[in-house]
Amino acid sequence: MHGSNGPVARFRRRLFPGRNSLARNSDRFEALLLKLLILAALLAIPVAATAGSAHYGGQVASAASDAANHRATTAYLLKAAPLRIADSESVGIDDSTTDAAWTDSRGDRHTGPVVASPGSPAGSPVPIWVDTRGELTSAPKTASTAVFDSVLVAFWLWFAVIAALVVIHRATRLVLDRRRTAAWERAWAVYPRSGSWP
Repeated sequence: MHGSNGPVARFRRRLFPGRNSLARNSDRFEALLLKLLILAALLAIPVAATAGSAHYGGQVASAASDAANHRATTAYLLKAAPLRIADSESVGIDDSTTDAAWTDSRGDRHTGPVVASPGSPAGSPVPIWVDTRGELTSAPKTASTAVFDSVLVAFWLWFAVIAALVVIHRATRLVLDRRRTAAWERAWAVYPRSGSWP
């Protein structure tokens, strides 16, 4: 619906009841609360952006540390990786862990489970990341990862604030609606219930 009965028009009347003679005190209170909640939602944007920026700084520092302490190398499977399992009762597996061996920058030999493609024969090379001690570790963070994580942090923080504001508004409106309904019932109670008009 559009025009004076559309959702935009109804929202405008709820936000700005003005001097409408039909507007109740509860309507004006709800309008004031709604304005404050909208203002809070707008103020939450720079707060979320600041939190995301701070998170980005930490992620960049972590990425720099990873770049300095993580090293790419190659492990070699000590045995064949399990074959893919797929039948009428299972969906199968894409990758599996298989024992492998690798050497660190000092020439020391290490062994451990690495992720390999199913069916890879023994001796197959597998790219891995190791730390300064030659132990398995995750791939280092990158600048793009830092940006994505920071944007995600800012978005979820703002979303959490919005969700809290919506809950506050809904709860307040529920209380006000109950009071309005009770006021209507009291108002109708003063009329005769004979079912006939004078």
